[in-house]
Amino acid sequence: MLARVMTCALLGLEGTIVEVEVDIAPGLPNFFIVGLPDTAIQEARERVRYAVRNSGFVFPTKRIVASLAPADFKKSGPAYDLPIALGIIMSSGQLNVDVSGLIVLGELSLEGRLRHTTGILPMVALALQKGYRRVVVPAEDAFEASLVEGAEIIPVESLLQLAEFLAGNIPAPKCPPRPAEAADLPAKGVDMSFIKGQEHVKRALEVAAAGAHNVVMSGPPGSGKTMLARALTTIMPPLTNAEALEVTKIMSVAGCLRPGTALVRERPFRSPHYTTSAAGLVGGGHWPRPGEITLSHRGVLFLDELPEFGHNMLEVLRQPLEDRLVTISRSQGSVTFPANFMMVGAMNPCPCGYFGDNLKECRCPPSAITKYQARLSGPFLDRVDIFIDVPRVNYDKLSGEHQGETSESISSRVTAARQIQTRRFSGTHLVANNDMTAPEIKRYCKLDPAAESLLRTAMRQLSLSARAFHRTQRLARTIADLEGAESILAHHMAEALQYRPRLVVEGG
Repeated sequence: MLARVMTCALLGLEGTIVEVEVDIAPGLPNFFIVGLPDTAIQEARERVRYAVRNSGFVFPTKRIVASLAPADFKKSGPAYDLPIALGIIMSSGQLNVDVSGLIVLGELSLEGRLRHTTGILPMVALALQKGYRRVVVPAEDAFEASLVEGAEIIPVESLLQLAEFLAGNIPAPKCPPRPAEAADLPAKGVDMSFIKGQEHVKRALEVAAAGAHNVVMSGPPGSGKTMLARALTTIMPPLTNAEALEVTKIMSVAGCLRPGTALVRERPFRSPHYTTSAAGLVGGGHWPRPGEITLSHRGVLFLDELPEFGHNMLEVLRQPLEDRLVTISRSQGSVTFPANFMMVGAMNPCPCGYFGDNLKECRCPPSAITKYQARLSGPFLDRVDIFIDVPRVNYDKLSGEHQGETSESISSRVTAARQIQTRRFSGTHLVANNDMTAPEIKRYCKLDPAAESLLRTAMRQLSLSARAFHRTQRLARTIADLEGAESILAHHMAEALQYRPRLVVEGG
């Protein structure tokens, strides 16, 4: 007898409905899984065999074929265990039920219990989109699945419980109530008030957070660059519900969602080491998985010791920094991941770290300094809006009792500026000023005559590229938003221009 059970497969962050067909026929005992399964699915044969037996059912000693359709793309992961096991006990006549209209997801243990399965949130969302309202998920993942409004979630503990429910012997397992939207909690990180001095750097980070602009900080060791970067998330506006769902989907697919977490409410902060591979940074693998730039979507990607990442590694960031997504191609097809993050880089001005320091002498020859700074190419730097020097903090400031402005106070201004941008970009896919392209810049970045004259002079004297020209206007628009100004004035443009790089010559 042929049995059919519906499940889901993920392709990047998207997915498709998969039909699991199980047929049992006379012949030598064997168990085949076809339909381009990966190693994890091939190993499901033994998991399913023991899970069926340990759940009180008989595993047929016949020829068993499980087909995963459509067969033109590779299936991966252990989420097919439960639908295959259910198909076997249905095909063998041990359970006679109608499962049409039901999506079944879950990994099995050898004793037949269901384990946590990654990617539940995007798979449940896909099921609802395709017209399947009822979805069976592991009980451990019920909170995550319940984030999808309109879906009827059936949380089960084991294969036996699912079979008993489908046979009508027990009532439907109750799904916990959908978690209420959590109140916006203070972001975890270093409060700006605890960072002594560096007021001009804090201002630059405030501008960056208000418009989601990329930042590079340069200064000697111990000047506070890492602490400032970690404090950035505390002044950024809270995630909207739509952004929180995006982040939660990514964390779910990547297996980074903490147990018991329904909805991620904190902006991601990722800080990969410079020895990270290109696949670890942008995503990849035999079948592409999200990398650090996708895991930092809607948050901050902090690259400490920026020049040490190497030329090739930084060059692969150019396309994600510009397009806000990354496409990874393989022979089986291509996968696109979102990558709308704020890139914050920290670097020393030279190999020894003390070039330009007013207390410790730099011992690097000029050629070594030039070579070190040249590791950041012109095209890469053209995609960064804010360059800021982070000098050494003197004793008086470090030992003083004065505390600077709190993150909460700065965040209120940043949030107000973001609200202006939300109203400005209402009805579009744009979120912040840094997302604007040339048409939006022409429409929204209105310069007064003095600001236009200043920009014209800067184009000539600083040799700004076309990309830098547009980025400077976007940055000036953000500075104007922080003041609530309708148009960009001369002092807005002057502040934007002072954030252009000084260490290396800009390139196109």
